Amino acid sequence: MSTPYPFTAVVGQTDLRLALLLNAVSPAVGGVLVRGEKGTAKSTAVRALSALLPQVAVVPGCRFSCAPATPDPGCPDGPHGSGVSAERPARMVELPVGASEDRLVGALDIERALAEGVKAFEPGLLADAHRGILYVDEVNLLHDHLIDLLLDAAAMGASYVEREGVSVRHAARFLLVGTMNPEEGELRPQLLDRFGLTVEVAASREPEQRVEVVRRRLAYEDDAAGFAARWAGDEAAVRDRVVAARALLPQVRLGDGALMQIAATCAGFEVDGMRADIVMARTATALAAWAGRTEVRKEDVRQAALLALPHRRRRNPFDAPGLDEDRLDEILDGFPDDEPEPDPDPEPGSDPDGDGGDGDGDGGPDGGDGVPPQGPEPAAESAPEPPAASDGAETPPPADTADPKDPKDAADPAPAAADGPVQAAVRAAEPFRTRMLSVPGLGEGAVGRRSRARTAHGRTTGAQRPRGHLTKLHLAATVQAAAPHQRARGRAGRGLVIRKDDLRQATREGREGNLVLFVVDASGSMAARQRMGAVKGAVLSLLLDAYQRRDKVGLITFRGAGAELALPPTSSVDTAAARLELLPTGGRTPLAAGLLKAHEVLRIERLRDPARRPLLVVVTDGRATSAGSLGGDPRAAGRRSARLLAGEGVASVVVDCEAGPVRLGLAGALAADLGGPSVTLDGLRADSLAGLVKDVRTSVSRTSVSSHSNPRNRRAA
Repeated sequence: MSTPYPFTAVVGQTDLRLALLLNAVSPAVGGVLVRGEKGTAKSTAVRALSALLPQVAVVPGCRFSCAPATPDPGCPDGPHGSGVSAERPARMVELPVGASEDRLVGALDIERALAEGVKAFEPGLLADAHRGILYVDEVNLLHDHLIDLLLDAAAMGASYVEREGVSVRHAARFLLVGTMNPEEGELRPQLLDRFGLTVEVAASREPEQRVEVVRRRLAYEDDAAGFAARWAGDEAAVRDRVVAARALLPQVRLGDGALMQIAATCAGFEVDGMRADIVMARTATALAAWAGRTEVRKEDVRQAALLALPHRRRRNPFDAPGLDEDRLDEILDGFPDDEPEPDPDPEPGSDPDGDGGDGDGDGGPDGGDGVPPQGPEPAAESAPEPPAASDGAETPPPADTADPKDPKDAADPAPAAADGPVQAAVRAAEPFRTRMLSVPGLGEGAVGRRSRARTAHGRTTGAQRPRGHLTKLHLAATVQAAAPHQRARGRAGRGLVIRKDDLRQATREGREGNLVLFVVDASGSMAARQRMGAVKGAVLSLLLDAYQRRDKVGLITFRGAGAELALPPTSSVDTAAARLELLPTGGRTPLAAGLLKAHEVLRIERLRDPARRPLLVVVTDGRATSAGSLGGDPRAAGRRSARLLAGEGVASVVVDCEAGPVRLGLAGALAADLGGPSVTLDGLRADSLAGLVKDVRTSVSRTSVSSHSNPRNRRAA
């Protein structure tokens, strides 16, 4: 729809709207990261914010939005004269997750640069977002090379575009706003720290509020223009309040007492670096200005901590973000209370007490109370969806309904009865740094940090004719292609005569992310508590490695009568860690069922994403005491299933969990059938050997591996 949903019509989400409004008051706060489940008005609220921002004064005709009073001396459209100015609305520029590098930073026309000797530059999204908002929906799915460019621009306030000696620089200072669903994967720590504030959003569980969400959304869809008109008064009131708070901001005093509170809070939560202190100071100042005060109070510091610290506190990557409010109150209680000082002439509609933004929930046309003290009444873009398992994953069955465990000793290789009690889930041992596991051959999957692949970034390995727009010129290959034709082209001077057919694109090799599918034995033979804790610790360590290498992960468990897909392939490795923690053990060992389940999952994923190559990690002691639906000898069924996977070129590794002085070597035999290596739990540690495992060696040819993962990879074999 052409008419955006009004910001003041969003129901609920007080923290979200407050964080956005604080950035509107003080862009120096540094942006907002919005985390939460789908259908919670994340995108709607962000897109509606631009309507509340003041007009921007620009130099007419400048593609880079230079300010008339202080134009950028290095602007590619400069130099600019003085005294000429125009106003336009503040821009909200959206960066698509699948955007190219040239779309983000701009592109140089290399063909014209070489053939005509002119520097022709087409600005990108960073130029459009200068002095405005750069919004990234699903920011956690953004490719690493785009994240690197964002980090550089955010740090330097400028964007640099360089292509083989031709360089362009322009200013790029913007408010970075991102939204994400944590179920789809976490954000890189470096980019996470660049967001000034973060908020967690969730759908309301109050029926009355959910009804109001649906009522407003349906009214908006029936008549968007009429709905927006009914909220126009509230929108104007909040816009005026943003302008007034901006004008008051330079007068706000951040005293030594408030600075000590900020420093003590950051030190108490052990946040890294000093950015948190600076962001808290700016946020507390903006809170005071938004409340119409000129003095920062303790309540401002507390609210600033709740918005600026949750994503910065020192934590394990699998820990949920958040802040211990009791600990925060304990730190701030060590400082004396503020003395109330009434501010002269508070802004209309402001709250002199600065209560942190808790409105009464009935503002606007439907409530009649106007703009609430700390911002407009909250809202949502659509009817919230009922809670569901992420990515369609099945919730692991509780222990009292799971298959029974083997009543015999866990180390007994003999077949066991399946009607004994199931052991409760045990805690994982401490994770450790694992050895490097990668898929052989050369892939073309999503950019990551695991296996070799053809990528847009990395070391140059050759050249080819460009397919479409030329982006990475291979200068030597271009000159070599043009050199034999100089006499025929009538070259007279020192310059090289180059034609379009001479241009060569550089081919580069980097790293890709893979699909790491874990198949974990949870049967009675693995049920010894110490062993299962070590096994979970090993899998958790591999998940941590997958998180760092930008992989997708999936989790299959097998025990009792069959196998279960505990977590369908997803980028959310922390969800996989949570499922692993709840994993019960016990029952027979249906090894064949686990491998066949893996075969089915990989077949489906190959259709969904043929470029992403899989790595199968089987965590087991190699025993097989149940053939499941296959019938017959359990070990023979397991061998047939393993050979099926090997025959399709699936790269595999077996983590041997067998313990004790007597070892049967069953995991090693399974690894041979799968065509991959076997590594013990102790050998999985990166510091256990002098070298790292560079490739998962398979017994099939590279052609077989490539042809079953991506038909285009046959050329790489």
